[in-house]
Amino acid sequence: MDQPLAGLKVLDLTRALSGPFSTMILGDLGAEVVKVEPMPAGEMARQWGPFDEDISVYYLSANRNKKGVGVDFRQPEGLDLVRRMALASDIVVENFKVGTMENMGLGYAALSAEKPGLIMASISGFGSRGPARDWAGFDQVAQGYSGFMSLTGTPESGPMRVGTAIGDLTAGMWLTIGILAAVAQRARTGRGQHVETSLLASLAALLSVQGQRFLSKGEVPEPCGNVHPVIAPYGAFETRDGLLNLAPATQAMWVRLCGILQLEHLVSDPRFLTNAERMQHRHALKEELERGLRRRTRKEWTALMIEAGIPAGPINTLADVFADPQVQACGLVRSLQHPRLGELRQVGLPLGRRDADETAPDAGLAPPVFGQHTRVVLESYGFAPREIERWLDRAVAHQAGLPEAA
Repeated sequence: MDQPLAGLKVLDLTRALSGPFSTMILGDLGAEVVKVEPMPAGEMARQWGPFDEDISVYYLSANRNKKGVGVDFRQPEGLDLVRRMALASDIVVENFKVGTMENMGLGYAALSAEKPGLIMASISGFGSRGPARDWAGFDQVAQGYSGFMSLTGTPESGPMRVGTAIGDLTAGMWLTIGILAAVAQRARTGRGQHVETSLLASLAALLSVQGQRFLSKGEVPEPCGNVHPVIAPYGAFETRDGLLNLAPATQAMWVRLCGILQLEHLVSDPRFLTNAERMQHRHALKEELERGLRRRTRKEWTALMIEAGIPAGPINTLADVFADPQVQACGLVRSLQHPRLGELRQVGLPLGRRDADETAPDAGLAPPVFGQHTRVVLESYGFAPREIERWLDRAVAHQAGLPEAA
């Protein structure tokens, strides 16, 4: 069965994380993604640890289902090669600093003049206009600038970054949504467009109720740690063997929780009668609840809470996560064959079809070795073998010394 984006050809000029994450999603959905990396050693993320043997785990995390091509961008002949590939593609994705594509002669205006149906997609740090348009895009800087860090952490710790590069990852996801919208519109109009997002915009769009609190009421939220900003009790609580997340979000759940913990007297305690009062006395409430919770383990309480219809669950380490039967049942980890590492396990695309065969075998391309597919990709773009060999001989392009997997 064809995948949803089968037949779309994507030229991936991105590096680091935000752009590669976007193009990996497109590849997971069936698009043919060609990742073009600069010579002599490929994109910057290949140098970032940790390493599995000599291969960057950072690079592996965002580059499966792509074919890899090495090109010397510094040579005019190399830039012309990239331009010709762009004009033979449906979609070009880039995350250079604003203006770099134009400086290379690869801007949307120039390319779309020759190919009106071309879609270009761009990620920057702070957007293509405004006083910060030329700032480099780094995730932690964007987390701070967007206000995201001001919501994370505790009053004692102060602002904290999220534990993954959330600005990079969400920018990649937003860009993918924009690309899919442009593809749908092109199907109706025949014309492409230039879509963009930024790390700043991606995080501002996730401020959700906290952003609305300020816009509607002028309230500036502060970091509140592992408690919910507007519901109590709701958050992380100590048990006999560690932290448990509890989310009794309704009054009925609150009453049931008190019964399970054998703390029925709290229901009539004037400090805890309503959510508003529980919010006002949340620290005292936490102490009361943890007296009951310390009688059992996280696992024991999770089972009891779920049985009673109260959302709950342990705070897992990644070792816990990947050993968990629910994670395994959902098929969240997939296996690919890497040309140097052998079996490569990765967190897969978190989308599926309920009518699909649950036993379908793993499929797809492992993240490419630098220049792994150069020759076969250039042939697929229609370049003559003699021209390809000339580029390779003159170090305009690079072919890795590996079998050229299709």
